[in-house]
Amino acid sequence: MRRLTVALTLLATLASGTFLSTARAVPAEGEPPPGRAAGGRGTNVLVLGIDSRAGLSAAEKRRLHVGGKGCNCTDVMMLLHLSEDGRRASVVSLPRDSYVEYADATGAATGRMGKINGAYAIGGGPMTVKTVEKATGLHIDHYLETGFTGFEQAVDGLGGATVCTDRPLQDENSGLDITAGVHLTNGNNTLRYVRARHVGRPGDLGRVRRQQRMVTDLLTRLTAEGALSDPLRTARTARDLLKSVRAGAGTDFLDLVRIGVTLGRLGAERTEFATVPIRLFDNRVPGVGSTLVWHEARSAALWDALAADRPITGDTRIQPVPNTPVTTNPAGIAVRVDDASVAAALRRENFEVTDTSAAAPLVRPEGPPVIRFAPGQEENAATLAAALPGARLEAVPGHGADFDVTVGTQRVEVRAVTYDRNVADGAPVTGDRLGCAGSAGRS
Repeated sequence: MRRLTVALTLLATLASGTFLSTARAVPAEGEPPPGRAAGGRGTNVLVLGIDSRAGLSAAEKRRLHVGGKGCNCTDVMMLLHLSEDGRRASVVSLPRDSYVEYADATGAATGRMGKINGAYAIGGGPMTVKTVEKATGLHIDHYLETGFTGFEQAVDGLGGATVCTDRPLQDENSGLDITAGVHLTNGNNTLRYVRARHVGRPGDLGRVRRQQRMVTDLLTRLTAEGALSDPLRTARTARDLLKSVRAGAGTDFLDLVRIGVTLGRLGAERTEFATVPIRLFDNRVPGVGSTLVWHEARSAALWDALAADRPITGDTRIQPVPNTPVTTNPAGIAVRVDDASVAAALRRENFEVTDTSAAAPLVRPEGPPVIRFAPGQEENAATLAAALPGARLEAVPGHGADFDVTVGTQRVEVRAVTYDRNVADGAPVTGDRLGCAGSAGRS
């Protein structure tokens, strides 16, 4: 049942929450998973990670590096959809700052707007479930809930988790401090990794992606180890899970075994991970603060796909395929360009451009444009190069923070680039492409 521990407890990556309920029969290969959605297709499980320090001693807070004040709200929220045929799992992260209308415990609209994580502080799990149902239009069959120490114990019980990064990561708030590379981390350090919000691009979306990556890598490792190949081992893991995860009244030991069997049949290529598409990333609301507003059309397409039990990867309604996509925002890239027309064209693509054509040499160097930059700026260099097809990249030790573009004799055609943070931080992707083995660079 290790897979359950991961997919449903570790999905609550902040290590904060898990309360599960499933149906009765262990499905045979190809049969529907337990707990089919009422009025829908497949099974939907809401996984909550609660930001609460209640019951933690001062020593535990120091050890876990969670010394701040908890809000008794959801810090992590993920929706797991198991397909009706048991052959696919889709995991969608709902960022905690999502701006939604709350529903009461009966599902009725309250007329009150706020961050989705606040529903738990107001009305606990029941209000959270009804609020998610109202926001998504999906029926939630089951939900999960646990604490910081429960997450730590679950990871340690699984023999640790795999995390990877292409550069050192430090975050004072979460206590994260790891070097570049692939690491097998214990429960404490994994908790720090999944809670970190101040590494790479700031905010929740990058953190959510790291959480998703950790989950799929752990699932992959457990599958390779044959953790679910023996029913007895599955049962032992279910027993251990109940020591660190609170289960709801409708959930028993066999329920955990059954859902573990279903998840255990799925390879990484049959799992999907995504974050709700966002339209506004810093929507300021008086009395509420900075919020995230879902992209209406894309998020509606996402919920429609899950309701219809369809894959979310490859659906262009959820994630349109952009022309010349880039992974960093041109608006944050300062460029000096020694050609006036090229400078103007790059400015139209939202790069921060300084025109240095007045100081350009009378005789242009042979060949395409050259982009010079400081080592460590490779990702932004790739974004700039996408707008200047054919340009040569030169990393120059000691170079300043700005990029320098020297235009040569070759004609330059500036290409339009598309930056969509949803692509960079939350586009639907299968587990085999998301995990450490799926790409060389991770953070």
